[in-house]
Amino acid sequence: MDHRPEVSIVIPTYNRSTLLRNAVESVLRQDTHWKFEIVIVNNNSTDDTEAVAQDLINQHPEKVTYVIETKQGNAYARNCGVKAAQANIIAFIDDDVTVESNWLRACMEVLASHEELSFVGGSVLPEWDEAAPAWLTSEHWAPLALLDYGPSEFRISGNNPLGLLTANIAFRRNVFDELGMFSPDLQRVNDSIGSMEDHEFLLRVCRSGKQGMYLPNMVAKAPVDRARLTKEYHRRWHTGHGHFYALLRDPEWERSKFYLLGVPSHLYKQTAIDALRWMGRTVTANTQSAFTAECRLRFFYGFYRQRTRRS
Repeated sequence: MDHRPEVSIVIPTYNRSTLLRNAVESVLRQDTHWKFEIVIVNNNSTDDTEAVAQDLINQHPEKVTYVIETKQGNAYARNCGVKAAQANIIAFIDDDVTVESNWLRACMEVLASHEELSFVGGSVLPEWDEAAPAWLTSEHWAPLALLDYGPSEFRISGNNPLGLLTANIAFRRNVFDELGMFSPDLQRVNDSIGSMEDHEFLLRVCRSGKQGMYLPNMVAKAPVDRARLTKEYHRRWHTGHGHFYALLRDPEWERSKFYLLGVPSHLYKQTAIDALRWMGRTVTANTQSAFTAECRLRFFYGFYRQRTRRS
């Protein structure tokens, strides 16, 4: 009899021991017959993460394993988890999320019944400690690492490469065998934000011809850090996102007739439109629309600054 797990749930973690315990315990409470393991990847935590992980292993030795990745960054930690995982399905959640009790069943039933699918993922919904400011609509969820595409499932492919989040996603192992791992070049370091290692990996998967599916009943929930509820944080995130997009050099997105200072012409055109919208909305006191336009201008600034930076 094969005692290997059917799915490995990889949880990279850094200095979030209390939240980590909640994340692991939500997986352990799954209502499912699928055999699974949880792989905790400690990415140089300086809190009591190791003690928490060991306590979870002592309570559930058949389900919880623990590895250490000393190279700092989410991409390194996820790649370490892939290498440590035993199963042919590798799922990821973040260390600050909890998953619904039917999460694993929703994921595995679709992958089992659709061999043509290489990945599935679901929503990441907010758990608010306090009321969100009025301007923080779902249009501004990207900096919060939140996602909700609504109540209907749909295919994701090269023709429709909508992004999913590594806070709630699962891949077949052969995806990594064939296409490689997450790119550390696009992960955030130190206090930078707006990284794109997960987005780039999913683009690579979709453009290879593989297909996935968004599953509305594969739900994760995440607390929202109070520091992310400020416009200043969102300004920083969009500037950082522009920086990482410039590093990405996506050939499809950057397709343009000409470049100026390394920046594709279509981005200048869009930025001019956004600038006019920002000025117009500011004059008319439409602060919500003005802030949306400002965020796009911040993206351009981060992109432009990276492309014109002298080495």
